[in-house]
Amino acid sequence: MGIRSILAKPFAAYINKQTQEWSSKPEFYQRQVFLQLIQKAKDTAFGKDHGFASIGSHEDFKKQVPVKDYELLKPYIERVLHGEENILWPGKPAYFAKTSGTTSGTKYIPITKDSVPNHINSARNALLSYVHETGNGKFLDGGLIFLSGSPELSEKAGIKTGRLSGIVNHHVPGYLRSNQKPSYQTNCIEDWEEKLDKIIEETLYEDMTLISGIPPWAQMYFDRIVAKTGKKIKDVFPNFSMFVYGGVNFEPYRAKLFETIGKKIDSIETYPASEGFIAYQDSQRAEGLLLLLNTGIFFEFIPAEEYFNEKPTRLSIEEVELGKNYAVIINSNAGLWGYSIGDTIKFVSKNPHRIIVSGRIKHFISAFGEHVIGEEVEKAMKATIEKFPETQLVEFTVAPNVAPQEGMPHHEWLIEFANPPKDLNSFSLELDNSLRQLNVYYDDLITGNILRALVITPLKKNAFIDYMKSQGKLGGQNKVPRLSNDRKIAEELRNFV
Repeated sequence: MGIRSILAKPFAAYINKQTQEWSSKPEFYQRQVFLQLIQKAKDTAFGKDHGFASIGSHEDFKKQVPVKDYELLKPYIERVLHGEENILWPGKPAYFAKTSGTTSGTKYIPITKDSVPNHINSARNALLSYVHETGNGKFLDGGLIFLSGSPELSEKAGIKTGRLSGIVNHHVPGYLRSNQKPSYQTNCIEDWEEKLDKIIEETLYEDMTLISGIPPWAQMYFDRIVAKTGKKIKDVFPNFSMFVYGGVNFEPYRAKLFETIGKKIDSIETYPASEGFIAYQDSQRAEGLLLLLNTGIFFEFIPAEEYFNEKPTRLSIEEVELGKNYAVIINSNAGLWGYSIGDTIKFVSKNPHRIIVSGRIKHFISAFGEHVIGEEVEKAMKATIEKFPETQLVEFTVAPNVAPQEGMPHHEWLIEFANPPKDLNSFSLELDNSLRQLNVYYDDLITGNILRALVITPLKKNAFIDYMKSQGKLGGQNKVPRLSNDRKIAEELRNFV
């Protein structure tokens, strides 16, 4: 046992004690966060514009601060980008996390000195929760691979700017940096395929024990190693025992990933966003991710069906219910106020508050009023694969086909199989039945002959990689949406049938 794993255990016990304290008193700690945020930001431009000095409760706040997305917050961001101080949070942000917006072009999300610990400590605590629960910290002693964006930062108005994963890379603790891969130079390579080849060069003969990244890019890394060596990953990295991931649902990738590895290993799911680190998996035994209620974010929750209403209901943590779909709204020490991050979640536990990510508020199919969401297509696919165990997926996405060249309107599932089902027609029928059981509106449309059963379009090998490459989005934290309400992505992917 190495020094890192030995020292991790008492530290993990300390962090666990803190976590038990705040997670057992969610209303108290969220109210403390709320009052601290309002007090500290009351003299900012945003605070003055929205009467923070007179806010004493969440009810006051809801009356004075509307829900907004990036477009509505953009005038304040623009002032920061032009060098003004004390706009959304005292002083200037420490960083801007640069992300791609579908309507706003490039988005610049502020990260302040006060909000940096939310990103860094939350990632650390996810690992320490695992160490405390299982007693296993051996993975900390070997090589750690972080498949992430470039850590190179530019400047906007004197503020360091880059991708979130690149910013976080600058804050990796010193005790982990000595066994971190890839090297800084390799991490700075922008071309994903060139970068991947270099990462393999640096790691192939090392004792890699932890790998972190979103599942499709981890799979690509594994596939190239298998092609190069002819061996399973467990034979290349015999001590590899921990996979840390976030950003997408792991279930569609799980079977193929473990088959490539050659054994099952433990994994930790995280829920990081540029706007804040929202939750992480704190237990290998319990469902869901622990919502982080004491890291500088005050959460609000809008019932998903009300999201597009003029005045939607805004709930605090004590008002949420299990099993309901909510849009997540955050107010934070990064200077984000009433900010919709675009995700929907469901609570699976209230003691402590654990969530699952159910989809994106704008990623749905409702061409005919069915309002199918990401969680439903993923559940339908998981249930179907369990009945066709020979099937292995690489990736899939779903889109409506409102005016097909022949036949009735339908949902088109564009799927890249690593190993296709033996009977695609039976697989397709089972998938359709699974979705009908999950979504009563979709079932009604099929029963009423308004839609025909779904159609699967199999895609060729590397279709999604080639598509992402064509969009200039290969690698890093980029991913294809599970479903869309239009055919833009579907039509591009049809080039890879």
